[in-house]
Amino acid sequence: CLKELFNPKNRRFHYPFINCTNCGPRFSIIRDIPYDRPNTTMAEFEMCSLCHDEYINPLDRRLDAQPIACPTCGPQVWFESNHKHLADGEAAIKIARKWISQGKVLAIKGLGGFHLVCDATNNDAVLELRKRKKRSEKPFAVMMFDMRTAIKHVRLSKIEESLVLSKERPIVLTERLNNSTIASSVAPQLHTIGIMLPYTPLHYLLLEPAQNYPEALVMTSGNLNEEPIAYENNEALDRLSPLVDGFLMHNREIYTRIDDSVAISMKESIYPIRRARGYAPNPIILFCNTPETLSTGAELKNTFCLTRDKYAFVSQHIGDLENLETLNSFEQSIKQYEQLFRINPQFIACELHPDYLSTQYALKQAKKNSIPVYQIQHHHAHFASCLADNGWNKKEPVIGVCFDGTGLGTDGAIWGGEFLFGNYQKYERKYHLKYFPIPGGDTAIHHPARIALAQLWAAKINWDSDLAPVHATSSIDQEVLMNQLEQKINTPLTSSMGRLFDAVSALMGIRQSVNYEAQAAIELESIIDPQEEQFYPFEIQGGEIDVSPLWTPLIDDLHSNANLSKISSRFHNSIVRMVLEVCDKLRNETGCRTIALSGGVWQNKYLLQHTIHILTQSNFSVLCHSRVPTNDGGISLGQAMILVSTLNK
Repeated sequence: CLKELFNPKNRRFHYPFINCTNCGPRFSIIRDIPYDRPNTTMAEFEMCSLCHDEYINPLDRRLDAQPIACPTCGPQVWFESNHKHLADGEAAIKIARKWISQGKVLAIKGLGGFHLVCDATNNDAVLELRKRKKRSEKPFAVMMFDMRTAIKHVRLSKIEESLVLSKERPIVLTERLNNSTIASSVAPQLHTIGIMLPYTPLHYLLLEPAQNYPEALVMTSGNLNEEPIAYENNEALDRLSPLVDGFLMHNREIYTRIDDSVAISMKESIYPIRRARGYAPNPIILFCNTPETLSTGAELKNTFCLTRDKYAFVSQHIGDLENLETLNSFEQSIKQYEQLFRINPQFIACELHPDYLSTQYALKQAKKNSIPVYQIQHHHAHFASCLADNGWNKKEPVIGVCFDGTGLGTDGAIWGGEFLFGNYQKYERKYHLKYFPIPGGDTAIHHPARIALAQLWAAKINWDSDLAPVHATSSIDQEVLMNQLEQKINTPLTSSMGRLFDAVSALMGIRQSVNYEAQAAIELESIIDPQEEQFYPFEIQGGEIDVSPLWTPLIDDLHSNANLSKISSRFHNSIVRMVLEVCDKLRNETGCRTIALSGGVWQNKYLLQHTIHILTQSNFSVLCHSRVPTNDGGISLGQAMILVSTLNK
């Protein structure tokens, strides 16, 4: 198809919807099964005689290609701006390319929704996109024409190269080369860039190399901040007009919105960060038969999961269930999956937290349909998700190391630095980070400086004015924080590993407040010195891991002007060492040598790689994710497996 796309003698030359049985769209255009043209959004496009001959010819590579089309009978593109129709077809694409070259921001309709697009090498254009999208620092993804272009900008391992070239075409997080011309504002403060190659003919036409034309384009979700991606034409015109200078549209309806997938490489395989286009709704094959169930997932990075027989259908990435638009998308997608896979849930699983919208939806549906609902602890679901991801079918209990930011515990505290021992049916909480207060509760997540001050207070370390979080906090705010901590006013206790990373980042002066989730931890990882081997002390007392001993030597390093990259490495190495020592204790207590790593903190590549290495060297068998995300995007699969195991007990 790519050869035909750029062949002037071919009747599909420069046709942005060229496809065959191997490369055409599927999930985003399916209304129902079986996958036949009348059940897709291509039904309204009647095939011309030439396309029909190919479609029914057993010797043609477009035999039964449901989205088959050509310029005569298929979908068409056009360009508009300020509600004025400016051009059609190839002329529309030429205008889009011209405007991108001029530094303008466009909305471009793709396979599963709209992208906001600009020249990734134009710093002013990228900053303007950030201003309009209200996304001040969170990294943007970048699309390049081919691998030859990509290697000019990023360093790729063999597995990363295979991921970038794979038919799923995920965004792959890669190391940026120092001489790359991609604007630093694409991924501020980071040495990595998320790159992808074109996955539709329209993308290839937009990125076709030409003199003085940008080699890379920002391709970010067509939405404002954390809203769902826009996918309908009228919706996009309504929601995105304030954000863009023009629209490159087409008239092939998208039935199901779907974002781009995101991945990193790990252990010579994919390590998914966001599972969406290309992977969803492909089923996870289970080791046992299951009833028809629904698991509604977590609050953040939500996915849901439907099961039947030996299949678990984990949805595409829905997003953070924090607004009405995303909740509507969540509910609509559940109905679509139930229809598509002929599933009528007889049991529902959800989070333990009563305030989560996913929990409230589950409780409402259970009451409405008079079916049982099971509320499942967040970290047990993380643990079970990793087991299911690895096809674990044994009853023997396993060690689960679950590190993340927030999850309601069975004692009412906020968990997040957990060492569990169990299986799908049950678990014991063997060790955890010693509780510390977070003044302001959820609001503190956006202010690592407050978390750092709370850690110092808990460790009985003075708030000296030369410490970065103290310097960044006004005297009035310090007084309020101190009063909160001493009087225990709105200071919930947490064992969160994610909040510990936030505190260290703030103490080192890296990040006192954040603009996107895990920003402090991501920037802390980005400055690591991989050659540093030292680590800071900690103590294991009973079932608690006390990190307060690390603060004094870390502060001493800061006072002696030690390189921040070495301090970051020493902290990371401390967590690696902590995992090894606690798992050694658990092996001595239980005889178990198998460890499952799950939770959003394990997106930290340095931490994951070094932990796997040290555990493997110590004769442990390590399970990590490869089919669903280690973050909350994998929670729904874990909930489903706990539910099924409970029912089969």
